[in-house]
Amino acid sequence: MAGQKRTRMTPEARRVQLIEEGLAMAADRPLDQVTVEAVAEAVGVSRALIFHYFDTKHDFHVAMAREQSQRMLRATEPDFELGDPIEVLRGTIRGFVDFVTQNRSLYLALMRGSASSDPAMQAVFDETRSVMVQRTLGSVELVGLHPSPLVELAINGWLAFTEDVTIRWLKNEMVTRDELLELITVALPSLGAVAGEMSGVDTSAMSLTS
Repeated sequence: MAGQKRTRMTPEARRVQLIEEGLAMAADRPLDQVTVEAVAEAVGVSRALIFHYFDTKHDFHVAMAREQSQRMLRATEPDFELGDPIEVLRGTIRGFVDFVTQNRSLYLALMRGSASSDPAMQAVFDETRSVMVQRTLGSVELVGLHPSPLVELAINGWLAFTEDVTIRWLKNEMVTRDELLELITVALPSLGAVAGEMSGVDTSAMSLTS
């Protein structure tokens, strides 16, 4: 409109806008089809401007993965106000399953597509898993365990199990969502009990289910 003053976005705001547009596109198309050209056109900026913020298309995709991982961590933040440790865990798992269900295409592309073998992408995954392991490790005392290398190893294995069964469920929902949630939820205390027993901890009073 003639005479209307245009508002300029700050560099950080523009960067966020580009990443959000890329994530929105990834909801209904393969990751490799989320091109800088498509994002530039959707946002209404030049292709050259995107390369002002991201050196390459690959860097842009890594930034998308990093933002998606932060969103997932927020969605799975433990709610300790629930009180019961198993309910806290169940709430975290519910947040994870619901988040990846809502972001199915991108999650599958990042975890099982060509991006999964990329070193930069793998670094993002490893950082995310590390946060989730440390969160869980910091809560094991609520169920009578104590952090130890064996318990930490069990938690890492549980996370790999959680990712794998969720991916299989996303591809073929052969069981209900509630059954999936329960399977993942009870698996961690079960592994924790074994790890605790091997460490000489009495786990006879540990509750595996609600």
